[in-house]
Amino acid sequence: MRPGLRQRLERQEAVPDEPGTIPETGTGHDRGVENPLDSKEPACRDRPRTSEEITRYLQSVVLARHPKLLATARISPEDRQQLKGLIAGILMEENLVVRRLTRDALSEQIVSEIVGYGPIDHLIRDPSVTEVMVNGPGQVYVEREGRLEPAEVAFRDDDHLLDLIIRIVAPLGRRLDQASPFVDARLPDGSRVNAIIAPLSLIGPVLTVRKFPDRSMTLADLVARGTMSPGMAAFLAAAVRARLNGIISGGAGAGKTTLLNALAGAIPGARERVITIEDSAELRLPQEHVVALESRPANTEGRGEVTIRHLLRNALRMRPDRLVIGECRGGEAFELLQAMNSGHSGSFSTVHANAAADALARVGNMVLMSGEDLPHQAIVDQVRSALDVVIHIDRYADGIRRVSEVALIDKAGGAGGYDRVGLKPVYAFAISGKEPGGGLTGDYVARPAIAPAWLVGKFKAVGETLPEPLLPDEETAGAAGGVVPR
Repeated sequence: MRPGLRQRLERQEAVPDEPGTIPETGTGHDRGVENPLDSKEPACRDRPRTSEEITRYLQSVVLARHPKLLATARISPEDRQQLKGLIAGILMEENLVVRRLTRDALSEQIVSEIVGYGPIDHLIRDPSVTEVMVNGPGQVYVEREGRLEPAEVAFRDDDHLLDLIIRIVAPLGRRLDQASPFVDARLPDGSRVNAIIAPLSLIGPVLTVRKFPDRSMTLADLVARGTMSPGMAAFLAAAVRARLNGIISGGAGAGKTTLLNALAGAIPGARERVITIEDSAELRLPQEHVVALESRPANTEGRGEVTIRHLLRNALRMRPDRLVIGECRGGEAFELLQAMNSGHSGSFSTVHANAAADALARVGNMVLMSGEDLPHQAIVDQVRSALDVVIHIDRYADGIRRVSEVALIDKAGGAGGYDRVGLKPVYAFAISGKEPGGGLTGDYVARPAIAPAWLVGKFKAVGETLPEPLLPDEETAGAAGGVVPR
């Protein structure tokens, strides 16, 4: 055996191998150079490759380095854009890419996941979308111009969708779990959110977001959209100035709150104190002297609930000139009628109903829910005395929301009888046909009517002239049964 080989074998026997010893290869390890595989950075030890892995990794990086920016980017468009630039820089620095996605598209997707609303983020920010409906992780629908259409987006799984719902409701102190499997909440812009999960939902988490408009619509905007005619808008504006008490009725999604906001916007701003009461604050009134109140659900211990009825009782001690109730659903209807009958004229609310006449029946039923044990005739008298006008709005088959009926309350009891509240129609929408594209054609028609003495008195009290199509007694001879287009 050659001496060189013998010496090498002797050295190997004298120095036995140790587990984990790296042979000297001259690659720089013996010169003190750090092996990249020994790094504890997640990007090096376990390099993220999919968009989900990259999102989780970058979320941890941004949370560690820029926690304040991560919090403010949820509500500030400028900070959101700054976060997107920061993420794009990290992607470029660490060469993190995903097939079929540009770095800019990946940055936007990651921002949407971290501080936005995930796959539906662009739908929430799309001004043409009025409602987003997520029916489990694999099915998303949106409403545009009153019509439903599928959206080409989806969540990964139930956990992905549930994580988004929890991120929405957690900052509001709301709870969503097996014990409380449904929740109502609202986004920072006021949009309404409802979520329901298993075991009540059999298709996985279900999320419904009703978008809040960028700005409040006026009566003129509703005329431009075809929701009402110019004559109808002029009548309703005069009714608001004359301090008539009113109810807006309609089905779900018919546009009741939008119409309520437009009517409340016609209140003379400088002279009156307006108090709004809602479950979710959606009304945006242009007046300066507005006090906005919002109800509160019970906490996780079942305590601390403040209902619309509680707020309405308290509002009566706050010297309101007018009360605007977002929606009456129960016993608060009794307090509202009491307020209308005791000096708070010019107040409005909304109710769910299929027609103007049904709305009055609904109000009576809600008074029964108050637990005051009033006889039927007393309730009828309360409704007849308190309310002056009922406005019904519908969403038609072509997706357009239209005011289908405006009617005055028959205070004398002639139209409905002594034990019912009757109505006198003033305006109505009459369908005349259907267009090839599916749109409906029709006209808003005015029905001339003799203005009763109580109504004339209300208009005179505020210096308002009697609006069309109401006619003074001497001008109605032979005209009361006609139909005049407006």
